[in-house]
Amino acid sequence: MSPFIGEILGTMILIIFGGGVVANVNLQDSKAQGGGWIVVALGWGLGVTMAVYAAGQVSGAHINPAVTLGLAAIGDFPWSDVPGYITAQMIGAFLGGCIVYFHFLPHFRKEEDKALKLAVFSTDPAIPHTFSNFLSEFIGTAMLLIGLLAIGSNEFTEGLNPFIVGFLIVAIGLSLGGTTGYAINPARDLGPRIAHFFLPIPGKGGSNWQYAWIPVVGPVAGGMYGAVFYKAVTEASYSTLFWIWTVAVAVLLFGLYQMGDKLQDSVKATSRAKN
Repeated sequence: MSPFIGEILGTMILIIFGGGVVANVNLQDSKAQGGGWIVVALGWGLGVTMAVYAAGQVSGAHINPAVTLGLAAIGDFPWSDVPGYITAQMIGAFLGGCIVYFHFLPHFRKEEDKALKLAVFSTDPAIPHTFSNFLSEFIGTAMLLIGLLAIGSNEFTEGLNPFIVGFLIVAIGLSLGGTTGYAINPARDLGPRIAHFFLPIPGKGGSNWQYAWIPVVGPVAGGMYGAVFYKAVTEASYSTLFWIWTVAVAVLLFGLYQMGDKLQDSVKATSRAKN
């Protein structure tokens, strides 16, 4: 199996388990309906664990463009391989979303809540606020990369690493995930969102493309900075690259902070005009 196929398989497994647990606890007449946030966080964590077991020896099981880009940013992964990995991750995420849909087909037909149907495929904020939502995804993904690099610097019993990575995902979900649903993975959000757009889901409503850029750009920025930050701190080497990244992130966050409320006011004004 090639690394390309490995990333497709790993990301597909991630979405089958992750999207599956969201469907399980939310969709009408599922026996797990009402399982709650702890069940969702555990489902995603175990989904990552299984995905890493499936693809880890083949591709390294990035299963996340933010991880791929973060490792490339610190020289731990060749930039020439980045496009292929991200393409594979998007394909796997799309396929995983489709599989979840067909698995829960009768429940999608009975469920009337459009937001719950979309939640099976992609994230959305508990409180819409551009700056805060972006910052949540940025911090969550920065912690993901810091955690992954920290795990990699330790020695575990052979075969235990995927479980430790899974626990990291659970920790992020339980501690930081309630604000935006913790995409922390552009493929995890965008691939299934595209599937939601194309699949013939009864009464599905829109795919919320207005929000879709945040769980893509936020994790990419957070993942790359988290990796650069961890390397600088652990090696006590604050290079020019580190300071360039720091200034760029500060400017980006400041700009979003300044524009955030204006964007929210514009959205609210548009909504009132339509009503």
